[in-house]
Amino acid sequence: MSAPDGSPVGAERSIGQLFASATTEMSALVHDEIALAKAQLKQDVKRGATSGGAFTVAGAVLVFSLPMLNFALAYGIRTWSDWNLALCFLLSFAANVLIALVLALIGVVFAKKAKKSQGPQKVAASMKETAGVLQNAKPHPRPAPQPQPELEVRAPAAIEAVARSSS
Repeated sequence: MSAPDGSPVGAERSIGQLFASATTEMSALVHDEIALAKAQLKQDVKRGATSGGAFTVAGAVLVFSLPMLNFALAYGIRTWSDWNLALCFLLSFAANVLIALVLALIGVVFAKKAKKSQGPQKVAASMKETAGVLQNAKPHPRPAPQPQPELEVRAPAAIEAVARSSS
C-alpha cells in the first residue's frame, strides 16, 4: 500500500515531500472549489434565463391579447343585446390572460429559486475559511535531535574496523 504521492505508508517523508504533497492537495482543493462555483453559477444563470423567457412569453401573450380585448369591447357595446360574438372574444381574451398568468407564475417561481441560491456565496465563504486556516497554520515544532550515546561510543571502533578491513 502507498500514499497518494507514491511513498510507502508509514515511511517518513522529507519536508520537501510533505510540502509538495500539501501544495498539490491545496491546488486540487482550489480547483475543485472553482469548479463548484462555476457549476452553481451555471445553474443560477439557467434559472434566470428560464425566468426571463417565461416573463417574455407572458408579455408577448398579453400584447397579442390587447387587440382581442378591443374587438370584444367594440362588439360588446355594439351588440349589447346579442352576446354571441362579443362573448367569444371575451372568452378568448380571458383564456389568453389565464395563460399569461400561468407563465408569469412560472417566471416568478424560477426567479425566486435563482435569487435564493447561495451557491457562489457558500463557495466564497469556504475559500475564505480555507485561506484563514492556512494563514494561521504554523509549522509543528520539532525537538532538536539528541545524540545517541551508544552510536558515539561504537562509531570510532566501527570506523577503525572498516579502515583495517579495506587496507
